[in-house]
Amino acid sequence: MQSLPPPRLVATDLDGTALRTDGTVSPRTAAAFAQVEESGSMLVFVTGRPPRWMGGVAGAVRHRGLAICANGALVYDLHSEQIVESHLITVEVLEEVVAQLRANVPDLAFSVEYEAGFAHESDFPAAVSGGDSLTGRPCAKLLARHPAMGPDELLAMAHGLVGHLVTPTHSSGRGLVEMSAQGVTKATALAALAAEHAIEQAQSVAFGDMPNDLPMLSWAGTSYAVANAHPDVLAAVDHVTATNDDDGVARVIEEFYR
Repeated sequence: MQSLPPPRLVATDLDGTALRTDGTVSPRTAAAFAQVEESGSMLVFVTGRPPRWMGGVAGAVRHRGLAICANGALVYDLHSEQIVESHLITVEVLEEVVAQLRANVPDLAFSVEYEAGFAHESDFPAAVSGGDSLTGRPCAKLLARHPAMGPDELLAMAHGLVGHLVTPTHSSGRGLVEMSAQGVTKATALAALAAEHAIEQAQSVAFGDMPNDLPMLSWAGTSYAVANAHPDVLAAVDHVTATNDDDGVARVIEEFYR
């Protein structure tokens, strides 16, 4: 492969993209991430994950880079493990969105991610229980889970019902829709970060695999999907690399920074 000109900004999704299916960072990918920062470029992890799920990733990459979490709602510094910026759904909007969805889509269960902590209804599957009120304070992300509906169908319904109030998306093969504050996406947070550091779109490259990555991939100067990506993502990008389990992201980064 011909050596590629290195970008000033490398942005990558985590789950299904840079991480292996088992959720780990391979040694090859960790080394590629190190190359980005050592070259003087900016490394940004752009994920639907909340900050509380970033500890393992931060350790694996030796606390390199920034993370845009909760689909653009939170900017998290992996060096200090602190939230440095937030764009939250207000209590009023949160209450209205939950009411609209509950009234029109039977059997939904809800969960919310805050800047610190989370809450979920008793029938929302979760590894541990959250103790906060569901709509008691502004949140970074609202999630709605349906036991039978597919993710694309549920996303279409959410757009029609509450797309004027929040920004819905999805990032899994389950009937789960994720909602951020109106207008907040992975792209808006990444664009603001690039502008802050005087980095142009053409100087950026982004990697993703699911519909919640589409705004970021559309914004980036060069876009890559891993081979295991959602069909909509594969159709939208400039290039396709190897799967997440075959170090697809690392393979491209190595060519940029060899």
